[in-house]
Amino acid sequence: MGLSVAEVLSADAFAAFEEVGLEDDAKVEATGRRFRDTVLALGGSVAPEKVFELFRGRAPSTEPLLRHSGLVGAAA
Repeated sequence: MGLSVAEVLSADAFAAFEEVGLEDDAKVEATGRRFRDTVLALGGSVAPEKVFELFRGRAPSTEPLLRHSGLVGAAA
């Protein structure tokens, strides 16, 4: 089974919330606003790669999907 682009983007987007700390309501809210203002607001009007880069500040990474799937260990 190969990795789909949607799975990679989804896991990497969720990782943005994990990275700020899911228990930190203010940071989760700020990340949610950034997600809303980029991914949800721009939708199909901008190339998906560009939308993702606007949200995450970088190109997508497969590492979060591999980590969530248990294929690599969590970063220290």
